[in-house]
Amino acid sequence: MPAKTEKQRRFMGAELERKREGKKTQTGMSERELEKMASKPAGKKKNA
Repeated sequence: MPAKTEKQRRFMGAELERKREGKKTQTGMSERELEKMASKPAGKKKNA
């Protein structure tokens, strides 16, 4: 589930970077969970 706000997405991206560097994270989430949260939600496609 992607983050709901841009601020959440940035935080999760920073957490993901810390996790990949082998540092301790504040969330304790797995790398896969952080990737999902840091991703942008899929936009709605227009049927044109």
